[in-house]
Amino acid sequence: MTDHRHAHHHEHHQDHGHHGHSHAPATVTADSERRLLLVMLMTGGLMVAEFVGGLISGSLALMADAGHMLTDTLALALAWMAFRLGRRPTDARRSFGYHRLQVLAAFVNGLMLFAIAGWIVVEAAQRLMEPEPVMGGTMLAIAVLGLAGNIVGFLVLHRGDRDNLNVRGALLHVLGDLLGSIGAIAAAGVILATGWTPVDPILSVLVAALILKGAWTVVRQSTHILVEGTPTGIDPDAVRRALCDAAPEVRDIHHVHVWSLTAERTLMTLHAVVTPGADHDAVLTALRTALRQRFGIDHATVQIETGECPDRRC
Repeated sequence: MTDHRHAHHHEHHQDHGHHGHSHAPATVTADSERRLLLVMLMTGGLMVAEFVGGLISGSLALMADAGHMLTDTLALALAWMAFRLGRRPTDARRSFGYHRLQVLAAFVNGLMLFAIAGWIVVEAAQRLMEPEPVMGGTMLAIAVLGLAGNIVGFLVLHRGDRDNLNVRGALLHVLGDLLGSIGAIAAAGVILATGWTPVDPILSVLVAALILKGAWTVVRQSTHILVEGTPTGIDPDAVRRALCDAAPEVRDIHHVHVWSLTAERTLMTLHAVVTPGADHDAVLTALRTALRQRFGIDHATVQIETGECPDRRC
């Protein structure tokens, strides 16, 4: 951790300001990157198999899942590229580097899921109005192959960094593919047993509903981060109270701003008014310790001020 000190003039009183910065290392790991790449390649291969199988068998469930997998392959590629770019160092134009690209990728992935679910519903409605013959045996074989591959992909991502919003978005894509394969298997079983083909588009709509639920979660969370929303579980008022109790020299905590760079990385800035003659280094250490232990915040910019402040909250 590093400290930066410079003379600071308070708006109402001339004081000395100290800024303390604490920095946490980036949480994007090479393991998450490798897992995304592996699942992207697997998903692309399964997409080709299901597309060909859907054309041969005439199954909408397979075609819908293949279309979903096409978008998922692109989405996983986008997520992987976000990880790669996120490892670039900071520069003069991007003081926080490229970490926010993870959140942008998750946001785009969620929107793509909405589009895929809409396409499935439209196709299903057309199939219900104009039923088409389906080859149940071929459909079943391809769906089982897709299910096996999706289970492997799901496990690969599930064992990765699930706190990362980008990985969670990719995991939802794979989960949607897995559910699509299960739906295709169920539809194939019904068609083979009864010959009732409407089950194919009906199950496709159910899968679309599950996809929409996951898409809404990813879009809502990524949007909250992009608009600099307060991270879940952090109450600025609770932060003020905790910091006021962290050191006896602290008289006031104000101008508290807290937001997320990524889902795992919380940032904070605040001003702390201390008693004249206080040991500023000791106060900074106490405040940082409280932020880290009480709220899990490792990256904070703290400005130490002296003199009276009109914004009293302690």
